[in-house]
Amino acid sequence: MSGIEDVASLAGVSKATVSRALSGRGYVSVETRAKVSDAAHRLGYVVSSSASSLVTGRTNNVGVIIPRINQWFFGSILEGVERALLDRGYDLMLYNVSKTVEERSKVFEYFLVRKRVDAVIAVTLEITPAETERLVGLGKPIAGIGGPLEGIPTVSIDDVAAARLATEHLLLLGHRDIVHVGGDVDEQMDFHVHSKRLKGFLEALTAAGIPHDENSYLATRFDIPGGYRVGKQLLGDPRRRPTAIFAAADEVAIGVILAARELGISVPDDLSVIGIDNHPLSDMFGLTTVEQRPDLQGEHAVDWVIRQLEQPGWSPDAGHAFAPTRLVMRSSTAPPRPRTG
Repeated sequence: MSGIEDVASLAGVSKATVSRALSGRGYVSVETRAKVSDAAHRLGYVVSSSASSLVTGRTNNVGVIIPRINQWFFGSILEGVERALLDRGYDLMLYNVSKTVEERSKVFEYFLVRKRVDAVIAVTLEITPAETERLVGLGKPIAGIGGPLEGIPTVSIDDVAAARLATEHLLLLGHRDIVHVGGDVDEQMDFHVHSKRLKGFLEALTAAGIPHDENSYLATRFDIPGGYRVGKQLLGDPRRRPTAIFAAADEVAIGVILAARELGISVPDDLSVIGIDNHPLSDMFGLTTVEQRPDLQGEHAVDWVIRQLEQPGWSPDAGHAFAPTRLVMRSSTAPPRPRTG
């Protein structure tokens, strides 16, 4: 069986260089890394994670705490986290937690301590001060995705600004009768995403001098069936039908478009629709949207924790960073058609 010495000899480098190249920790030139990888492949050499752990004191595992995985947003974050971890030679240890006190306690008080991890990433969890204290008490790098956490570096989009941008796009096209279809503010996601997107919508209307009332907002679930149900409810009444809808998520917007098609309402001739996300289905439906990249937010969080592991003394600012967004224009929005009668 080939060992690290054989790989070093074949590649013409030191054992230390082989270790850095294959573990992903420490600088190695692209040319040297390729040479070492080729030598390891030719010899059938595989790095022993247990041996590496004995030498470094690390497990090469990063714990990720996440509330759900069966939605595009969360799946996309995990995709980015896993991709970035694999590139760095680390494994992902997933903890899928609900909002129940018992389940959260098991994760924060037991599993993260018993199942050793080198770092922790909390995804869209508004953790309590006690939970934060337990995480920080682990003495390991920590990062969060979704909103600010005291003493922990975090990243998310600016939900208020994203909603304002989407609404301003409709206003710029000439729409004045706009309805926001968003999440139920009484059943908040963590970090008050629903309220923030409603706030951005109302701010844009107010700045444009457009009056609004309780009929300017409808709540639904953040999925396609939710958008479809509220779309049928809203668009089926010709006396209430707006010229434009800002949906707080692309899946909701797609549901609205499906409801409009069923009712014989043309998008965008009779109704403009815009969302937030740039969901993979958005292009199929010609949906104009404000793009966020959850996968890149995941990569950002991984970079924070791995740099802390591999660069002693380096630490990110324990504050909140906003990830960029951008308007993606497609065919679901257009100037309103003059109404007759």
